Amino acid sequence: MQGSLMVDVAGTWLTAEDRQLLRQPEVAGLIVFARNIESPRQVRELTAAIRAIRPDLILAVDQEGGRVQRLRQGFVRLPAMRSLAACANAESLAEQCGWLMATEVLAVGLDLSFAPVLDLDHQRSAVVGTRAFEGDPLRATALAGAFIKGMNAAGMAACGKHFPGHGWAEADSHVAIPVDERSLEQIRALDLVPFARLSGQLAAVMPAHVIYPEVDAQPAGFSRKWLQEILRGELGFDGVIFSDDLSMAGAHVVGDAASRIEAALTAGCDMGLVCNDRAAAELALTAAQRLKVKPSPRIAKMRGRVVAGEDYKQDPRWLQALGALRGAGLVD
Repeated sequence: MQGSLMVDVAGTWLTAEDRQLLRQPEVAGLIVFARNIESPRQVRELTAAIRAIRPDLILAVDQEGGRVQRLRQGFVRLPAMRSLAACANAESLAEQCGWLMATEVLAVGLDLSFAPVLDLDHQRSAVVGTRAFEGDPLRATALAGAFIKGMNAAGMAACGKHFPGHGWAEADSHVAIPVDERSLEQIRALDLVPFARLSGQLAAVMPAHVIYPEVDAQPAGFSRKWLQEILRGELGFDGVIFSDDLSMAGAHVVGDAASRIEAALTAGCDMGLVCNDRAAAELALTAAQRLKVKPSPRIAKMRGRVVAGEDYKQDPRWLQALGALRGAGLVD
């Protein structure tokens, strides 16, 4: 593994331009979106084509459940995580949900879903909302921990997001630059709790494109204070740090794509995501080539244990997990 960039492609198959981009050693991962997906078979063919070029790439997707679920046609429609909290056996169901999600993602040749969301539901952020497990930090930690246990049992590493918490800031970082004006003490007492308590179970963390001015003038993903002093130092986190998408509006505060990837990697991110903008990805690639950043040995640990074909649907655990979620009215 040589690179520090995660990129994307436009369609359901690879173009010559895509293949050329994926051959660049600075590219270390690829994320798929809804536009890349038609069916489980097609996704398996796409991931096989990618691995024929670069077998070492980390292949990722956002498959949280609820409204953030890229794999839909031919896949179980997972519930929003917030709906689990209302169930009597919520932690057991969260574990089943984590296992089922990870199994389906691994079965189509992908390594990683950027999950779970560890943001707290403060009833303020529309972009977080029902993606969060809970508003109470200890309850959210318990449910997310169970979900991670299920993911790990299926063979998938977990990525907690969006450090140190996106649930208080009201703006959507996809289209604006959110600000959370609370003190570090307030954030530490609430939003940092799931990250702190689960740091040993998380293989990766994704920081928020949110500015916390009482702590640092830079968004968390560009802040050495947040990433080095607090996440690595105070919380003792030793996994991969993925940037959130550097094409999002919340990342534009530091300049163009070259400036963004440089700022993210310098602050402490191991891999920068540059998605939905091929020109920006190429600019970031040029910057990464110039920077010659030493690749992180942590990244290789994100590879998933790929499940063969659709055989998993005959697994007793699959039937048990699906039956439990159906019995709770969480899936069809």
